[in-house]
Order: sequence, then structure tokens, then C-alpha cells
Amino acid sequence: VMVQKHTQYPGPGRTNRNVVGYPLMPVYTAKAGGFFFIVFGVTALLAALVTINPIWSYGPYSPTQISAGSQPDWYMLFAEGALRLMPPIEFAFWGITLSLNVFIPGVALLGALFTIAGIYPFIEKHVTGDEREHHVLDRPRNAPTRTGLGVMAITFYVLLVLGGSNDILADKLQLSINDITNIIRVLVIVGPPIAFWVTKRVCLSLQRRDRELVLHGRETGRIVRTADGKFFEAHEPLDEYTRWPLVQQEVHHPLAL
Repeated sequence: VMVQKHTQYPGPGRTNRNVVGYPLMPVYTAKAGGFFFIVFGVTALLAALVTINPIWSYGPYSPTQISAGSQPDWYMLFAEGALRLMPPIEFAFWGITLSLNVFIPGVALLGALFTIAGIYPFIEKHVTGDEREHHVLDRPRNAPTRTGLGVMAITFYVLLVLGGSNDILADKLQLSINDITNIIRVLVIVGPPIAFWVTKRVCLSLQRRDRELVLHGRETGRIVRTADGKFFEAHEPLDEYTRWPLVQQEVHHPLAL
């Protein structure tokens, strides 16, 4: 077990300088290998002894009997939505037709998704100048830009999922599928930036609330009247266990232009 106590503050909670737990090698590597063989054995046992999805019970395949509304699973439904929302844009030159309505949502989008997710930690490290090793996650409100980008990505994903379900939405809501598609096309462009801005402002507001709580203490519900007739609510300081999560974060100053 690797344990390193924080030397600056002996109070509660874990910090970035406090490493608690088992190392990846060899403890968790051995555990992962053991679980792999357990899952492999259970899967082989099920394949040998249990009947799963007996297709012969449903008869031969007939394309005329397939159910409507069939869609891919959640991890590919956003790509289906991107294909449905992309306008029909094609270019033909030298006898070759370039279908951007398939290439952008079907190829470029997936490549951009994994590329951005892979390089974002390095971009944030460069912007903040934070080269330290971290072991504890930040509170979302203390990383407003990162939190806003996360909500922005979730909003984009949800809108693409709705775009992949435009036919079902049109059928269940009795609306025009063209109107639903056009509305989602607009929301895919304007929705994520708005979600980023709102989330960041909420995080900054929560930071100010924490700051006021630390500076002035918590409300006691006890009303005090002064000698000149004024009324105010008495506050009392926070205990160290309540105050520590509110003040333990470090403020990063972005790079100047």
C-alpha cells in the first residue's frame, strides 16, 4: 500500500498529494486477469449449456415482417442521427462523386470525437500550466470551463440521438418529420454553445456562493435586533470539516494572449 500524508493541512479529506490504495502493477493487474478468466469461463459455460436467442423459434427471416422503428444502440445512435441531420451535399469532379453528407457525419465526426477526447487533457495542461500528478477529481464548479465543455458535449450527443429518432418522434408526437429534422439541425449548432455558457455561469455562481459561505459563515435562523432597531440574521463560522472542501482547490491562471 502506498500512503503519503499531506503535510500542509492535517484536516479531513483527500488531496492531490495524498496517495492511498494499491498500485496498478501487480495488484490490480492480477485482479483484472482473474476477472477476465472468470468471465471467460462463465461465458463458455452459458454457450455450452444455455439456449440463448433461439432463432429457429421465430421462423425464417422475412423482410416484410420486420418491425418499424428499428435503430442502432446508444453508442451508435448519435452517428445515425448525424447521418439523418446532415443536408444532402455532394461534389462531382473528374468523374468522382464526393458525398459529404456521408463522409462528414459517418467518418469525420467519429474521427473528431476520439481525437478531441484524446488530446483535450494535454491542451488543458498546456493552458493551465499544471504539470503535477493528480489523484483526486476536481469539483465540477471549481473547473467551470471543463464542466461547460462536458455539458456542451452531452448536449451535442443528446441532440444527435434525437435526430436519429426523428421518425419515431414524428410518429408518436404526430408532427412533421421535416419540421423536427430542421429544428434539430438548428439546435445542434446553437444548443451546445448555449449549454456551455449557461453551465459555466452556474459554476461561477456556485463558486461565489461557496466564497460567501466561507467568509460569512452559515445562516443560523436566529434573528438579532440591534440597539437602534435594526434586524439581521446571525451567522456562525463553518467547522473545518465543512470548510475544507470549499477552500482546498487551487486557482489556475490561464495563459495570457
